[in-house]
Amino acid sequence: MAEVLVYVDHVDGAVRKPTLELLTLACRLGEPVAVALGAGAESTASVLAEHGATRVLTHEASEYADYLVVPKVDALQAAYQAVSPAAVLIPSSAEGKEIAARLALRITSGILTDAVDLEAGDEGPVATQSVFAASFTTKSRIAKGTPVITVKPNSAAVEAAPAAGAVEALTVSFSEQASGTKVTGRTPRESTGRPELTEAAIVVSGGRGVNGAENFPLIEALADSLGAAVGASRAAVDAGWYPHTNQVGQTGKSVSPQLYIANGISGAIQHRAGMQTSKTIVAVNKDPEAPIFDLVDYGVVGDLFDVVPQLTEEINTRRG
Repeated sequence: MAEVLVYVDHVDGAVRKPTLELLTLACRLGEPVAVALGAGAESTASVLAEHGATRVLTHEASEYADYLVVPKVDALQAAYQAVSPAAVLIPSSAEGKEIAARLALRITSGILTDAVDLEAGDEGPVATQSVFAASFTTKSRIAKGTPVITVKPNSAAVEAAPAAGAVEALTVSFSEQASGTKVTGRTPRESTGRPELTEAAIVVSGGRGVNGAENFPLIEALADSLGAAVGASRAAVDAGWYPHTNQVGQTGKSVSPQLYIANGISGAIQHRAGMQTSKTIVAVNKDPEAPIFDLVDYGVVGDLFDVVPQLTEEINTRRG
């Protein structure tokens, strides 16, 4: 059976959920071979093996932390040359898409980004994508070379598939370009205790209707009752009510959670482009003609200042 390279996104050996989703998808295409780089790479093996990795190629070097992107591309290219895979799968983060693009260029292959599903095809993997602000769903495949595909978080349910997970050292020679951009400092983000926005299974967002930064605690309280991430529309971010890092939309982050709750968001195309692939969408808006209601699975026509506190209280009561 053909092997499929899976780039591992981890933090000091703690594997992030999008990688486990990639392993699940890779099992549909062949035998997953994971590539783990940087500090803690070897400690990822047990988790990767539980989710289908037949082999885990590891390499630890300071270059992965000291420089941006290129060392990881060098390593992934080395893995590609060692394995000759049928496809390369990478999480669809900002960094992941840059790694994928650089790798595809080096190996003269086509690239597909932001896939939301993968299936095996007679002529190679077939990727499902949501395009033109998620107005259309397309199925695409790479016509030249080894497919390099980035996959959006929350595109597949994680499934256990125990495999050997044999750890093998990867030999990597860094290119001259690897040291071109140096990391000169790091400032850790302040932890909110909430899940990462792009990876969260549930996202609760607020928009112009929240009417001020002082009212966003209503949105945060609902999110916390559900164990959700907090998002914001561009209007709310531009007004300074919530950080840009939480913006959902075409010029913000794309999310694809199991549940998306939009509060006081009209549903302009800019916002829809970032959340339209959510599995279930709920909206609260006092304007019955708001465009968001054309998109939702469930809509509540009402004042969010009445609806959201009641919803939060009900959720806490049922969980309590």
